[in-house]
Amino acid sequence: MLRTWLITENYFSRELKKVREIPVEERIGALRRIANRNIDFPSVVKLDGLIQRTIEHIPEPRGLTSARLAILSTSTTVHLPPAIRVACLGRGLLVQVYEPAYGQFLQELSDPQSGLRAFAPSAVIFAHDPYTLFGNDGAGLSVEARVERKLDDIVSQWRQVRETSDAIILQQVPFNPLPRLVGENERRFGESLSALIRHFQERIIAAAAAAGVDVIDLDHWSAKNGLTTWHSPALWHRSKHEVHPVVTPLYGDIVARVLAARFGKSAKCLVLDLDNTLWSGVIGDDGLEGIVIGQGSALGEAHLSLQRYAKQLAMRGVILAVCSKNDDAVARLPFERHPDMLLKLDDISVFCANWSNKADNIRQIAAELNIGTDAVVFVDDNPFERELVRRELPEVSVPELPEDAADYASTISDGGYFEAVAITAEDVAKTEQYRSNAQRKELESSTTDLGAYLSALDMTLKAASFDEIGLARIVQLINKTNQFNLTTRRYTDEEVRKLIGRPDVVTRQLRLIDRFGDNGVIGIVIGRLLDDGASLNIETWLMSCRVLGRQVEQATLDIVVQAAAELQATSIIGTFIPSGRNNIVRDHFANLGFSRVSESGDHSRWSLDLSHYIAKPTHITTEIHV
Repeated sequence: MLRTWLITENYFSRELKKVREIPVEERIGALRRIANRNIDFPSVVKLDGLIQRTIEHIPEPRGLTSARLAILSTSTTVHLPPAIRVACLGRGLLVQVYEPAYGQFLQELSDPQSGLRAFAPSAVIFAHDPYTLFGNDGAGLSVEARVERKLDDIVSQWRQVRETSDAIILQQVPFNPLPRLVGENERRFGESLSALIRHFQERIIAAAAAAGVDVIDLDHWSAKNGLTTWHSPALWHRSKHEVHPVVTPLYGDIVARVLAARFGKSAKCLVLDLDNTLWSGVIGDDGLEGIVIGQGSALGEAHLSLQRYAKQLAMRGVILAVCSKNDDAVARLPFERHPDMLLKLDDISVFCANWSNKADNIRQIAAELNIGTDAVVFVDDNPFERELVRRELPEVSVPELPEDAADYASTISDGGYFEAVAITAEDVAKTEQYRSNAQRKELESSTTDLGAYLSALDMTLKAASFDEIGLARIVQLINKTNQFNLTTRRYTDEEVRKLIGRPDVVTRQLRLIDRFGDNGVIGIVIGRLLDDGASLNIETWLMSCRVLGRQVEQATLDIVVQAAAELQATSIIGTFIPSGRNNIVRDHFANLGFSRVSESGDHSRWSLDLSHYIAKPTHITTEIHV
């Protein structure tokens, strides 16, 4: 079993029996817990069976995001859907999977009456096996010409999907099982299929990046785990299995993490223990001179490698926090005074060192950062602390660390907790933004009058229509914002791109700047003019929770009202759809002066008559660029 970052479930049958005894409507949490255990392929199939029987009774479980995945492959894939469904459940996704009949996906792509079209996938995986990728196609041409011809075919297949849907596209990068003809200098021999595959691997990754297609890099994983683990030539010849059944739990996990990233479910914060995690030793007992870290010591370099990895994560937008059982001043000493520390206090957004239990401290860290505890990854060398957090906060990801600190960083990386499909400017500035937030809180605590505090922030809200430059951040914010999100509707890149420039649609990306710096894009509004031409319907209104309480909601409404008036609309319609996590905005429309016009179940519909609208004063200057 290859998912070593997960706890191995040694009593799978017993645990599955316990789940069967739980009332069906209460099973999902227990099923997710087992899905996040390291189990083998037969166990995955059994678990998937119980999951499918459970969702027959509760087809839309609360807290899960639904998706429809089509696997378009040239090899046998019947063994993959159970592993994909199980791994996706572990990451908060409820996925249906569609497979065309063997060898029929090209026909289904072209046929408007096909099962693929009827399935209407929200995501598609293209999996071209290395054996049939080239065959005799283009024999006699140069390596470059043969690869370009195949790339043209595949890009055309991507285009076919995009012409008929807004599905997320994933492209599998094949491993290379073909025998070498020359040896170490294989690439010099143009007739070698092995050399062709190697060249194709490089080019398909570049083509996918240019087209906004996500990759499933089997070449990386086969190099890490061993090609013979991932592939059996005997199975290929007997049944055309490219991916060996033994690795399907890992394969499912790889697919699930990319889908989770697309649906905004990747983790946001890495919470780090200190003693025997960031360094060897106990700072409170061993003192600054006694802890081991840094060059010249194998153990010190091992712990330093985790610091280096954490710092690199911070540079791409992951929030770092400390959770340590220590006196605060003592815990800070290595960050302040040890010359070999790579991580500094400026890298840490929340530093929590005390003698409380770590589950409570993680709750406090998440609250201070305005993120859910399900966005946290907790790293601790102590098995007791790991198990405590798993039990008290099952939604927190807790990798099972190996004995050797040299493998800490690779274990966290292999877990795919922080999978990303795009890195935006706001991601890179994330640590600075949270540091600035701390300065804002200091100002707030020193000011007794709220109006004076807001005025002192010197805020400017900049609004702009959607554009290609901001597309990645817009899609990212839409798909990861859960709390201040009125409808929690998710969009793909293509769906957002199609809104750009539409005359009947209002799109606004909102950036807040104050005396402490640029908060980045903190809000998104999408409104569509209804058929009567008199009402602007707000399909999406979401904001980052870190700007709540600063009158940004009112300033945003003023911007939307102006846009509606320019379209000659006389009213604005808003809808609140509860998701289980957005209760914070239940009264949002009421607080802004909307009137409730209807209610259906949990859904409520609101209207604002623009003929009577009077803007309320705020401490925010607005700038509009459309």
